[in-house]
Amino acid sequence: MSFISENIFVIVFSLTFFAFVHSFLASNRVKQIIYKKGKGFLPFYRLLYNIISAVILLVIYLNLPPSNVIIYDLPYPYDFVMLTLQTLSLAGLAYTLKYFSAKEFLGLSQVKRWYNKNYDFENLDEESTFRTDGLYSFMRHPVYFFSILFLLFRPYMDLNYFVIFVCFVIYFYTGSIYEEKKLVEKFGDRYIQYQETVPRIVPIKTILRRKSQRISA
Repeated sequence: MSFISENIFVIVFSLTFFAFVHSFLASNRVKQIIYKKGKGFLPFYRLLYNIISAVILLVIYLNLPPSNVIIYDLPYPYDFVMLTLQTLSLAGLAYTLKYFSAKEFLGLSQVKRWYNKNYDFENLDEESTFRTDGLYSFMRHPVYFFSILFLLFRPYMDLNYFVIFVCFVIYFYTGSIYEEKKLVEKFGDRYIQYQETVPRIVPIKTILRRKSQRISA
């Protein structure tokens, strides 16, 4: 196995391991087991889940093999254009926080509800919301969309980063499938109808449809 092939294998294997652990721990099956065996832990589960995920990613990042295969290194002013696009995508990612609770996502709200003695154990570890307004009227997963753009718009790209980018795109897509299975279980036909009318991640279909509607009007 060549040095480059070995590097790619290490990166793909490491991120596949992360994806498996991340998805497995996020599954309702695991949460239901905790609910049955020791539901007193549930209010802290989301927070611990995020800490474990961050630690695994940090360990993977610190142990990534070096890369000396450069795909591109954009000169000025093209690097500035890329950085501008990356900043805009980061702003879009930040804007999505308007549509959900960051504290709920991090697991802090769950601990607070437990402390205030109003935690609903039937919700397992978080209170899911169903949004169809704003960015969610264009795509079902705006967080994934802007995350992909942020990772893509990079003025410097080596082989390692490219492999990481591809792995994350695949994970975002497959992760959205598992996430939507839980949303269908909770919201039923309402979410199925939403799936049929709004694209998963890339909002091109919505933009073209709305542009066509404006022209025909």
